[in-house]
Amino acid sequence: MRTKRIIGVVVALSLILTSSLAFAGWRGWRGSGGWGMGSHYSRMYNPATVVTVSGAVESVDKITPMKGMHSGIHIVVKTDKESVDVHLGPEWYIERLDTKIEKGDTVEVKGSKITYEGKPAIIAAEVKKGDHTLVLRDSAGIPAWAGWRR
Repeated sequence: MRTKRIIGVVVALSLILTSSLAFAGWRGWRGSGGWGMGSHYSRMYNPATVVTVSGAVESVDKITPMKGMHSGIHIVVKTDKESVDVHLGPEWYIERLDTKIEKGDTVEVKGSKITYEGKPAIIAAEVKKGDHTLVLRDSAGIPAWAGWRR
């Protein structure tokens, strides 16, 4: 009887050890990819520096704003005065939205003006394209992709 108990404990411990080693290397869920509320990048959004710009989209690109982050969607908006870099949000979120922003679109962007890599840029809170509005952040700068974790 005692031998069966010892064998059972050894088998159970072996299964637990094997499972934990298998999951230790698993990279499936990686959280927000650096786009979450507590990240250094998200803390750059400042409600006191919110501006609104309008113009035509010159380009739509994928960028990685900071080392270790997942890629995000970046657009350049040509206004009457200048070209403005606009950071929309994480690629995994933006690409799942119904309204697509494409080169040549006329948009109105509302967001926090920041300095990114020594140049002015905007972290978008809202992007209006025709009758559609993409709400990317609330008035406090909390990302829409933060979901229930607010």
